[in-house]
Amino acid sequence: MVVQHNMQAANANRMLNVTTSAQSKSTEKLSSGYKINRAADDAAGLTISEKMRKQIKGLDRASTNAQDGVSAVQTAEGALTEVHSMLQRMNELATQAANGTNSKDSDRQAIQDEIDQLTTEIDRVSETTKFNETYLLKGEAGTKTINMKAHDAGLKGTLTDNGDGTATFVMDTLNAGDKVSIGGKSYTIGATTADTDKLITDVADDATHKDITINGDTYKYIAEAGGGTDADAAHAKAGYYKDGKWAAGEGKTTANLKTLAGAGATVSAAGKEITSMETADATAGVKSNDATVITAKKAYELAGKELLAANSIGDTEGSAKVGVDDAVDTAVTLTNGTGTYKIQLGQAKVANSLSFSLHVGADADMTNKIQVNIDAMDSASLGIKGLNVKDDSGNAATYAVDAISDAISKVSSQRSSLGAVQNRLEHTINNLDNVVENTTTAESRIRDTDMAEEMVNYSKNNILAQAGQSMLAQANQSNQGVLSLLQ
Repeated sequence: MVVQHNMQAANANRMLNVTTSAQSKSTEKLSSGYKINRAADDAAGLTISEKMRKQIKGLDRASTNAQDGVSAVQTAEGALTEVHSMLQRMNELATQAANGTNSKDSDRQAIQDEIDQLTTEIDRVSETTKFNETYLLKGEAGTKTINMKAHDAGLKGTLTDNGDGTATFVMDTLNAGDKVSIGGKSYTIGATTADTDKLITDVADDATHKDITINGDTYKYIAEAGGGTDADAAHAKAGYYKDGKWAAGEGKTTANLKTLAGAGATVSAAGKEITSMETADATAGVKSNDATVITAKKAYELAGKELLAANSIGDTEGSAKVGVDDAVDTAVTLTNGTGTYKIQLGQAKVANSLSFSLHVGADADMTNKIQVNIDAMDSASLGIKGLNVKDDSGNAATYAVDAISDAISKVSSQRSSLGAVQNRLEHTINNLDNVVENTTTAESRIRDTDMAEEMVNYSKNNILAQAGQSMLAQANQSNQGVLSLLQ
């Protein structure tokens, strides 16, 4: 029996300290709700948990970023909805102005006044629409030059955009007698002596040798020794004979018939009848007593002017030109037209497109960026700046309809692009929220206290602490027996 070392008490004290420490940890876990309150609790678990917390907080912010992006896109798209409405009204007005029943002085001027106001409002919407102090529809710093869309001025033919700021228009072939509409007026293509000569040649050279009528006189083909009815039949040669009767020296060759069919002659053959224009009229390109009859060359000249007018709408740089074939700088005249036109498209100098990216991920990976691009939506960018519909003929209004249609298409394209981005962002938000939820669940399993389990431990340690205190008291009493030895 010793008194210097009470090992029972020491052991009871040590175990009580262990229990008290465990009880303290249980209390901390229960009061904080976390089973990892310091790295010592679970070093590996803390590392994993902190990485998950970084991801969760980043994804939460990314979801908010995407929601802000949706708001910005909706703001821009909402403004463009009204721009669309104004363009539709302008289209209605231009169609009205193109009608020939309008008063040349007052009606079209009133229409022009409203179009001017709508154009100004489109510019104002573009200048003032903003989200969080960012202007959405007026582009950003710097300028670029854009090409207008090519137009065919309502002419029949094939229009091809060459993709280099030029376009090629090839009119449908114009033959004598064809009807053609140019600039809202109807014309008939008058024949030339070349046309009558060609008709005579085509029929005369054909093996069937159909009859040819020139200015009312009908010429029938009779072969040599074909059995004439007059005394000179034996001397007759193969050729075209008037009314089909043999007569010495009366047979006409193809060249003879062409001579008979001079300027102003009417030629009928093979079911086709054409009248050539007088020499002076053919030179002028217009029939003197009927301005609706023109040559094909004149039609090409008039068509070139209309193509220039149609492709000049929205051209703020004065670049629009219409030339012959591949020569943009060679204007179409009465003599050089071929029916093929090279068009230098009109241009406008506009602001650069607004571009910003939405960061929708927790990492620095560039794939977490969603790019949003919004073109400037002012009247110059839409190709309707300076739109004029008040000319006397109504042609300007007619061509304005095409320009407005292009503007509507451009706004539609931009709205579609914004709508696609918004739909993508909504899916992005749903995905981010789902990942946050699942990652939070995983982090909770690592870091959060299982209250039921920890309460069991706490109760256990509480009982052990009380027992330890009791045992320590008993152990301290065990040395009292030494006093009995000293009595």
